[in-house]
Amino acid sequence: MKKYLRPVLTTLSIVLILSIIFYPKVKPMFSKTQGGPGGGGPGMQGFQQRALNANAMVIGPSVLREMINSTGTLLPDEEVDLSFETSGKIVSINFSEGSRVKQGDLLAKINDRHLQAQLLKLKAQLKLAEEREFRQRNLLSRDAISQESYDQAVTELQALEADIMLLEARIAETELRAPFDGIIGLRYVSEGAFANPNARIARLVKVSPLKIEFSIPERYSGSINPGFPIEFSIDGINQPFTASVYAVDPKVDVRTRTIVVRALFPNRNEELKPGRFAAINLQLDELKDAIAIPTEALIPEMDGDKVYVYRGGQAHQLTVQTGLRTESLIQIVEGLSFGDTLLTTGVMQLRHGMPVNLDQLVSAE
Repeated sequence: MKKYLRPVLTTLSIVLILSIIFYPKVKPMFSKTQGGPGGGGPGMQGFQQRALNANAMVIGPSVLREMINSTGTLLPDEEVDLSFETSGKIVSINFSEGSRVKQGDLLAKINDRHLQAQLLKLKAQLKLAEEREFRQRNLLSRDAISQESYDQAVTELQALEADIMLLEARIAETELRAPFDGIIGLRYVSEGAFANPNARIARLVKVSPLKIEFSIPERYSGSINPGFPIEFSIDGINQPFTASVYAVDPKVDVRTRTIVVRALFPNRNEELKPGRFAAINLQLDELKDAIAIPTEALIPEMDGDKVYVYRGGQAHQLTVQTGLRTESLIQIVEGLSFGDTLLTTGVMQLRHGMPVNLDQLVSAE
């Protein structure tokens, strides 16, 4: 019998020792100050929901503007790389780099001495042909010659006149003239150089007015028309500038799904230079007395957009319908009213009926 009791007594001793060791670390589930599991009293305060600190705004009338922001480039009104229409040696350059020129000014000249000699010869022949036509006409009036003889004299005269016109056109090709008023840039050739139609002599630019080219998303294609005002700014210049749209590309770019638009800026003082970057702002619409809330206060969900308002110290969830959107604001067309207190921070932690402490309360602009 003692043989079987020995293991049992050993096991009981181990259990007793472990109970003595771990007993001080075991805490009672309910204390006198906490109350029993079904009782009330101060112990129930541990089960109360903790209030969330949040900021809020009182909704009031706002002015909401729908804007398009884009980037563009300043372009000259006219620009051309000047070159001769024919080949030859440059005998004169009549402009200074960076100077202003008028339309029709002679800028450069190619050697045309051989053409001038041919022109002089034709003009001498023309004088004889005119005298012959005059004599033949007088003889024809007296029936002294046939009509065929007179027609031959007229044909010779007309042929000479055509040859002279052709030669004068060839001489004009040796002259490089300004096609419009503008500022001429740097020249790339010198006197004595051999020029051909592929050789660039200089660049002529018209900087007043300037064109502003930019792109807008295709969904706004029906909103922008010639005459639409735009505002743009230039890096390094604090003041904004205004321009007016004068052309809209009739086709949407299939790669970017945008439409190219061009506006015209007078640039009367020539303070802006072509080629500069421009930040474009277009105001499509303006809503007065609108309910506008910050974008961070809106909670998009599967069953609709939600917001939280502050009522009686608690958060109340409302379903709203949105309208116009800007970079920082969203129009609410249904679900909110003027005077509502909208919770704007901590909205992802809020729940319907949760107590809220307001840290900051502001009014809508």
